[in-house]
Order: sequence, then C-alpha cells, then structure tokens
Amino acid sequence: MIKLELMQDLSEIVNYGQTGIPLSIRTANLSAYPGRSAPCHWHEDIEWIHILKGRMCYYVNGQRLVLNEKDSLMVNARQMHYGSSFEQQDCQFSCILFHPSLFSSHHALLRRYVSPVLEDGSLEYLYFGHGQQLGMEISKFLAQIAKLKETEGYELEAVALMHTLWGRLWQRNVLTRHRERPDMKRKDDLKIQKEMVSFLYQHYSEKITLADIAVSGNVSRSKCCRIFQHFLQQPPIDFLNAYRLKISCSLLSCTSRSITDIALSCGFNHLSYFSKYFYKSYGCTPREYRQRKSGKEK
Repeated sequence: MIKLELMQDLSEIVNYGQTGIPLSIRTANLSAYPGRSAPCHWHEDIEWIHILKGRMCYYVNGQRLVLNEKDSLMVNARQMHYGSSFEQQDCQFSCILFHPSLFSSHHALLRRYVSPVLEDGSLEYLYFGHGQQLGMEISKFLAQIAKLKETEGYELEAVALMHTLWGRLWQRNVLTRHRERPDMKRKDDLKIQKEMVSFLYQHYSEKITLADIAVSGNVSRSKCCRIFQHFLQQPPIDFLNAYRLKISCSLLSCTSRSITDIALSCGFNHLSYFSKYFYKSYGCTPREYRQRKSGKEK
C-alpha cells in the first residue's frame, strides 16, 4: 500500500532517501494506492510520469488527460495534480521527481533556462504522446533514468540525463512556445481550491457541510461548487467522501481496528452508509477488501 505524506497545505513530503539529494525515482502500480488513485497534491519538484503498462487518468489543475502506454507527462512545479485508474484498470508507471535546485550548477544557467519555465503561469504541464518522434525520445530518456536506480551513484547520471533532456526540449522551443499572459482569475481560483482541499484533508474525520468548505476558501457555496467542478470534476462532498474512503482503505489494510471504528474515525456517522458507499466505489464490502489485502500480504 502506497500512501503519500502531505503537509497541511497539500504539498507532498517527498522522500529523497538517505542521501538527501532532491531526486526521487520510483516505479509503481496504481493498484498499490488506496482506490487506485493518489490524493490531490503539489510540490516544488518537476514531476515526470512515464506509462509502462496500461492506461492512467491524470489531472493537472482540473484538466483531465488519458495517458496511454509509453506516453509521458511533465508536470511543472507547484501544480495541483494526481493520477487515478482508467476505468478501474491497473497501470504500471515510473515517476521521477526532480527538484529545480539540481539545475543550479550556475545561477546564470538557472536564470536563463529554468526559472522562466517555473515562473510561467500558463505552463502547467507538457504531454508527450508515444506516437510522435519527440514522445518516443522522451520515453527512452525516462526509461533510461528509471533504470539507473539499480546502480551505485545513479544520481550523477540521472542529473546529467535530465540536463540533456531539458536542453533538447529548450532547443525545440517546447518549454517556451506555450507562454501566454497568466490568467489571474484562474490563479486566484487555484489558490482557493488548494485552501479548501487542505481544509478537507485536515478535518475529514469531523462533520463537514458544504457551507464549512466554502468558508474555508472564503467564497460562496455556489462558487465553491464551481471551483471544485472546474479543478476536480466533482462536487465538494463527493471529493470529501472519496478521500475518506482512501483513508479507510489504508486503515483496513494496515490495522486491526473494527470496521465500525474505522468508519467513525473517517467521518462516516453510520456504518451502513459507509459500507454502501464503499461497495459503490470499490465493488466490495470493507470486510471483503480487508480479507483481500490480508490474503495478498500472506
């Protein structure tokens, strides 16, 4: 079971390993995440997703993309994003988190080739389809970087390859041709969205109403619903209950607490409602889910 650690502001606590070098490379399956979906989050790192097998739905600031096998995606720093299953199918993928500071071998290089990309409010992500020449090149780069983790001192070569990849994208104007005047209203709404989701992550175990969520973002209930629909494609209460279910999945898998206790601790006031909602979302009861996970661990 993979569980992302998030700060109160939804930023991910990235585990860089014992070296502390701000580079994370991992290969995983969506089936390892509760509900086959990661929680909505952001971080200062540039994220690269490379699909190895299957398909994945990926959301960046409310925009939905379907990533196919060998497709790649670069998510710019500080963007709200998460991946989830496509039609409940599993998906194997590699994820590379590369902190911008690794580009700072010289401040002039950082200022000239990296900072403009990080500060570009219109560049939220870059999608590379495997059917295009550039997409195939990106796929090979990311596959090569992902394999490096098995070697000693892999960080050195990974950083070098990422510099080369960044240079290729810059030469082809991929990192600069999308520049537009930032949409300030969208930027403000995204900030409000982060505040409201952060509120839900911190208080999911409590009784929460639509009015409470709206107050956390200092907006009206109608605007609250519009922002959730725009960025997350679902009503606020549905998002809240989906997150509660993800927490319950983790507790069912990793603890021996009773199902009633788990339901109450996740904010569901009635066991029957929890069980019904759980079955609707995952196709099994909480007890069956626990038994399946316990069987896999054995």
